[in-house]
Amino acid sequence: MATAKKIEFLLFDVETIADGQLVAAVKYPTEELEPAEAIERFQEELRETQKGRDFIPHTFQIPIAVVVAKVDSDLNMVDLVSLDEPQFRSHVMTQHFWRGWEHYHHPTWVTFNGRGFDIPVMELAAFRYGLNLKDWFHNKGASYTHPRNRYNANAHLDLHEILTNYGSCWFRGGLDLAATLIGKPGKMATKGDQVQEMWNQGKLQEISDYCRCDVLDTYFVFLRTSVLNGRIDLAREAELVEQTHRWLVERSGECQAYVDYLSCWGDWKNPWEVVEEAATKPVQELPDPTQRGESEVSESGVSDESDVSVGSPVDSLDSDGESSS
Repeated sequence: MATAKKIEFLLFDVETIADGQLVAAVKYPTEELEPAEAIERFQEELRETQKGRDFIPHTFQIPIAVVVAKVDSDLNMVDLVSLDEPQFRSHVMTQHFWRGWEHYHHPTWVTFNGRGFDIPVMELAAFRYGLNLKDWFHNKGASYTHPRNRYNANAHLDLHEILTNYGSCWFRGGLDLAATLIGKPGKMATKGDQVQEMWNQGKLQEISDYCRCDVLDTYFVFLRTSVLNGRIDLAREAELVEQTHRWLVERSGECQAYVDYLSCWGDWKNPWEVVEEAATKPVQELPDPTQRGESEVSESGVSDESDVSVGSPVDSLDSDGESSS
């Protein structure tokens, strides 16, 4: 899948954990709580006030896995990398993330619901670790050209924003649903709410593998969205999907994430292929009612053996549920 074309898109996903020391210092400064105790207490408070939800806000989170897919101008996936693997140092991942964006001359970030979480997490991580993001925070000229402008899809294409028309509706089911609609694995054994405990158990590689699978789902949803907006057609999407499948198979011996993803792989069932196949079948002509010897005709003049043409336009139904003429 190697290519010399410009890297035009960086698709990414971030997995995070709560910073227990920060939680203890900000939420419970007068109490000598251990980091794990502070996190547990904060989650208990959240469950009481957030209808059972206990996800700690992004301001208390730090990145522990960042996976980026490099995609060229023809939408080929050139590479898929987990930053600072296998050390997974938060400050190093953050630096590689932003410096990589600069290295490739500011390609478009692509996420699924990243505007409300992944991008803010990485911005705040840069703040925490003292990184200069002058190009990302550029605010000269027309506001719609600013990288951080919500509607500047050339800087950040949030697929969730596109599919909800910028928040005009709620996309229930999230990335899992979007991926499942097009036959891809979606969420498998690991779920996002398990990441904190996995990190506590030292399962850093498993977290990275989970993140890789999310980025693969994001890539395939990105391709279908590119069909939706007319950048590519279904035939080109099918080529890219097959190409990426081969890429994963070739590298499955090196990465458990690819083995897991391929084990749940599905192919989108194209309804248009069924229609086209039906349309190519020969259509039998209706018998001529004047040729009484060739077909028995009812008193109404309609053959009892009349055929229904396949591939013809779909009949519309009127308000009474009857076929309109």
